[in-house]
Amino acid sequence: MRALAWRFARERILPQAAHWDREARFPWPLFREAAELGFPVLVVPEALGGVGLGPVALVGVAEELGYACTGIAAALLLNNLVTDALILSGSPYATGFLPRLRAEVASYALTEPQAGSDVAALRTRAEPVPGGYRLWGRKTWISHAPEAAFFLVFARLGEGREGIALFLVERERGVEVGAPLPKLGQKASSAAEVHLEGVFVPEEALLTREGFRLAMRVFNRSRPMVAGLALGLLGRALDEALAYANLREAFGKPLWEHQGVGFKLAEMAMDLEALRLLALRAAELAEKGEPNALEAAAAKALAADAALRGAVEAVQIFGANGYSEEYPVAKLYRDAKVLQIYEGTGEIQRLIVLRELLRRRGWEKR
Repeated sequence: MRALAWRFARERILPQAAHWDREARFPWPLFREAAELGFPVLVVPEALGGVGLGPVALVGVAEELGYACTGIAAALLLNNLVTDALILSGSPYATGFLPRLRAEVASYALTEPQAGSDVAALRTRAEPVPGGYRLWGRKTWISHAPEAAFFLVFARLGEGREGIALFLVERERGVEVGAPLPKLGQKASSAAEVHLEGVFVPEEALLTREGFRLAMRVFNRSRPMVAGLALGLLGRALDEALAYANLREAFGKPLWEHQGVGFKLAEMAMDLEALRLLALRAAELAEKGEPNALEAAAAKALAADAALRGAVEAVQIFGANGYSEEYPVAKLYRDAKVLQIYEGTGEIQRLIVLRELLRRRGWEKR
């Protein structure tokens, strides 16, 4: 699958990346091509129309697709995040939606205007009514909401973390989706606000009452994928910078022969090699069903930081040309920043690492 993703990235995504960035639209033609190869359903079981692989394969595919364009890669792969939530919920009702993910897009509706990093602060509520529930609330920055056929909506049935539940809500039930939000980068991966004004869902649409716990488990599986996207962007930044540093001369020799430039390239290469191993380690633990919160958080945070740092250095190596949209490193710079924000900010990842350090030593109560 990684080799397949390598070819698809270079033959199909790379030639179109600038176009979809300018259009700032979801790349439906590429999604349909990718669906034939199984990328949007990589972790969906084979019996339900998917490829049947796991987090390790997802990291590799994310890196290869992210090399060409992290925005398009996110558009092609985020159905796998929804898949994890559907499967982990253990709901038979949820299982019936998995085959649809090859042809349709679904959204993971967790973030709210006042509840981003602080998931437990969400205010969307579910009101029990005869035959089901009515949902009331507002979500924001929901990836692929403009295109989504259904949504996984986290809403309150009670107080505190334990009061958060997860519901499956089909768009046709009256979900209101705002216009796509304008973004700095990753423009081919859309995001919008979602409004739920008394939307009715049947009883079976309540996938689990342990919504907060499930969200944390999903993050532990999805964050290595985000690390993979970051590694793809970093690898592209390195290749672009290295090629330019070999072509461009200063003071009678190629740029890379100057230590000020050469060391930047070396640092990018070292980050790429080391963080790929960490991302795969986090994914391997998830695949084995072993605790991986620390490794997943560390991989996501460090890979995102390295991707942005590498993009900045690539722009610097290109000099004035790097600041021009005519060269690819400007887009890499724009695309990289959000990697430090979505799926949990770098600051939150560091809190998770600290919490896990204490927990693994039995000190979490101190």
